[in-house]
Amino acid sequence: MTTGALDLFRLAETLRASRGIAAKADIATAARRLGLGASTVIPVGDDCAALPDGDGYTLLAIEGFMNEFVAGDPWFAGWCGVMVNVSDVAAMGGRPIAVVDALWARDQENAGAILDGMKAASERFGVPIVGGHTNLKTDRAQLSVAILGRAKRLLTSFHAKPGDRLLAAVDLRGRYREPFSNWEAATDAPAERLRADLELLPRIAEAGLACAAKDISQGGIVGTAAMLAECSDVAVTIDVTAVPKPAGVSPDRWLLTFPSFGYLIAASREDTAAILDLFAARDIAVADIGGITVGNTVSITDGVSSEMIWDLGARPLLGFGPAKGCAW
Repeated sequence: MTTGALDLFRLAETLRASRGIAAKADIATAARRLGLGASTVIPVGDDCAALPDGDGYTLLAIEGFMNEFVAGDPWFAGWCGVMVNVSDVAAMGGRPIAVVDALWARDQENAGAILDGMKAASERFGVPIVGGHTNLKTDRAQLSVAILGRAKRLLTSFHAKPGDRLLAAVDLRGRYREPFSNWEAATDAPAERLRADLELLPRIAEAGLACAAKDISQGGIVGTAAMLAECSDVAVTIDVTAVPKPAGVSPDRWLLTFPSFGYLIAASREDTAAILDLFAARDIAVADIGGITVGNTVSITDGVSSEMIWDLGARPLLGFGPAKGCAW
């Protein structure tokens, strides 16, 4: 990331004030009420629930979408209903099987663009829509989509270790879907490329090159790194000068961006070169962006100075510690 005269303190202030990062705390509220956590039978805090099923894992996940997003860009909201779920499955080292949706809308016309976007993504990613729930007599459009997948070997949020390197892989061949902070690099990409790019994550898992990864989601690179750090009970320092970034985009916006293809991977120093080569061979921007150490903080650095963004020991984000006794 070329930063020019980067004001690290101002950048840190912007990241600390991020609504996208703070919103992740809503997960903790629901989990506490339900009695869920990282040490329950199926650990909570990952991109998908991973259910052991013999020689692998069934993956189950769901995404809901902000009302203003569904109202402002209904076709893309429908597309994202499939895309972000497929990405969550890949982040766990899995492959998608099928999706179902729950859609509320005022009428058939109001629902049409959302359904068209879902159908387009289903066809492009090769993941069938197999059912759901529809109500066309409500006061506004609302959407949630769930997915089923399967993994032979997992990448999780719980297995980043001190000494690992933090890698970021992002498809920069896109543009912002204004006015939202969504970096859109998928709707005009060939189906074969999209599917082969996603296949990289299960390949990494099955080759044993990494055990920990997360899909870069709402909250961007820094918010996603915070969730990974909390679940793995580690500290993360991100070198903002190393983060892959599109030309002309400011660091404060990019570090909070939700890319259509973006992953953080924690890997040993010995395995980083092989992982970097896999993404680079497919023209996906990838870099070693920082280190993982003992501690509970998330910080940024420009190579000269550093600023702490989040002290997870003093103020947990998700409220989850590391998973205990996981089979994988």
